[in-house]
Amino acid sequence: RAPPAMSHRKFERPRHGSLGFCPRKRCAHHKGKVRSFPRDDPKKPCHLTAFMGYKAGMTHIVRDVDKPGSKQHKKESVEAVTIIETPPMVVVGIVGYVRTPRGLRSLTTVWAKHLSDEFKRRYYKNWYKSKSRKAFTKYTKEESEKKKDVDKECDRIAKYCEVVRVVAHTQLSKTGLSQKKAHVMEIQVNGGSAKDKVEFGKNLFEKEVPVKSIFAENEMIDVMGVTKGHGYKGVTSRWHVTKLPRKTHRGLRKVGCIGSWHPARVGWSVPRAGQKGYFHRTEVNKKVYRIADGCKKGDGSFEHKNATTEFDLTEKSITPMGGFPHYGTVLQDFLMIKGCCVGTKKRVVTLRKTLLAQTSRTALEEIKLKFIDTSSKFGHGRFQTADEKSKFMGVMKKSITQAAAAGAK
Repeated sequence: RAPPAMSHRKFERPRHGSLGFCPRKRCAHHKGKVRSFPRDDPKKPCHLTAFMGYKAGMTHIVRDVDKPGSKQHKKESVEAVTIIETPPMVVVGIVGYVRTPRGLRSLTTVWAKHLSDEFKRRYYKNWYKSKSRKAFTKYTKEESEKKKDVDKECDRIAKYCEVVRVVAHTQLSKTGLSQKKAHVMEIQVNGGSAKDKVEFGKNLFEKEVPVKSIFAENEMIDVMGVTKGHGYKGVTSRWHVTKLPRKTHRGLRKVGCIGSWHPARVGWSVPRAGQKGYFHRTEVNKKVYRIADGCKKGDGSFEHKNATTEFDLTEKSITPMGGFPHYGTVLQDFLMIKGCCVGTKKRVVTLRKTLLAQTSRTALEEIKLKFIDTSSKFGHGRFQTADEKSKFMGVMKKSITQAAAAGAK
C-alpha cells in the first residue's frame, strides 16, 4: 500500500496576497521603466529594443486557431485585445555607458542640434510660467562655436563604452491627448559593435522612428506601466483576506488576529490597510496581433482602412463608433496585443522586446484575423460603421433638422 502523500498547511490554505510585491506603495514615476533590456548579440544588425505608446482601450477579434492536435484547431475563437496608440518617436540623443564593478556608469551624452518644445517641456515643472526657457541654449551655442565637438564625444563613446542607448521622446501633439509635455526614455541599441551602435544612433538624430521598425506581428513582447490607482483601501480589498462571520463585533472586513502577544509588534507580512493600485508592473509575453499604420497620412488626408481584414472587407478604422471611451479617436499607428495590459486609458506604457527565446506553440503560432469589432463601446453596440447604421435606420429626424439648419445658414 502506498504511503499517504505528505502535505503542508501552506499548500492547503496559502496566505492571501503575494509578499513578492512588497512594499505596496505608490510608484514614484508615472511611466513604465525598463529595468533590464534584452541581452546584446554583436552578430545581429543594430536595432532598437523598446518603444512607448498610449493605451486607448479594448475591443475583441475573431480568428481561426491554428494548433494541430488541439480541440480548438481550425475553429473560430473570440478574444479580447488591447489597442495601444504608438505615434512615431523622435531620437534626440545618444548616451554611452561604461561597465564598472558597481554596475553601469554613464560616460557622456550627445544631443541633436534641433530639439522640439514638446521635448523641452519635460525639463520644466511649469513651461507657461517660466520666463527664460533656457534649456539646451548653452549646449547648442557651444556646439555652434565648435567648443564641444560632437564627433569627438561620439568617438569617446565608441572607444570606451559597452552599452549604447538613444534618448527618444514621444509625440503627444499627434495624439488626441491634452498633455503637451513629451515622455522621454532611453532605448538600448543592440547588435553590432560599439562603433556601429553609435553610427546607428547618430543617423537617427531628429528622425521619426515608427513602431513597425522595432516590433513585428506575431511577436511576443513585454509591457511595462503603472497600474490603475484605487487609493486607500482596507485589508479585504487590498489583500483579499477572508471576511469574518456576519455577527462579528466591530466589523467583519478585518484580519481576525494580527499577531501573537510576543514579539510585541505587528509583523511586516501581516495584511494591513493602505494604498491599492498605482504600482509599477511588468507583464511578459503579450502577443502582437496587428501593427497598422494610422488613418491620418503625412499629407493630412484620412484613409479609414486599418481595421479591415481579408475576410471582412468593410472599410473601417480601428476607432469604434463614438470613439474609445475616455480616450477618443486613434489616428496614428497602433499596436494590437492579446488580452489586457496595465494602466487606465491614456496611460503611457512602455513596450520592450522579449528577454527570452520564445519556443512555445502559442508564441510561434501565426495569427490571421477574420474580424475586428468596431461597434460602440459605450452601451450595446449594434453597428460596425456609421454607414451601416444609416442604411439600417434610414432617414432620421435628427439628420433632417441638421440639414435644415445648415440650409438656413
